[in-house]
Amino acid sequence: MYLHLGQDTVIKVSDIVGIFDMETSTIAKSTRDYLSAAQKAGRVVNVSMEMPKSFVLCCDKKNRHTVYITQISSSTLLKRTGFIDEISNV
Repeated sequence: MYLHLGQDTVIKVSDIVGIFDMETSTIAKSTRDYLSAAQKAGRVVNVSMEMPKSFVLCCDKKNRHTVYITQISSSTLLKRTGFIDEISNV
């Protein structure tokens, strides 16, 4: 299954490590430091030029980490994955 992040960017749901709200998660210094290091390493993909609402951390089969910054809210992205539906069926 794939998740559309905006513009022409689609990622595999199986590669997602986490979906994070930009406003609440960047309060922590460790998160800001991680995002800064990822940016310096060239591992950040900005999907939109709009105001960012969330970021998605992905890890592919070769153990390469990529951070996708998107204007779509974390709750909307989570709903799109269908993960909430799977939990409610348990």
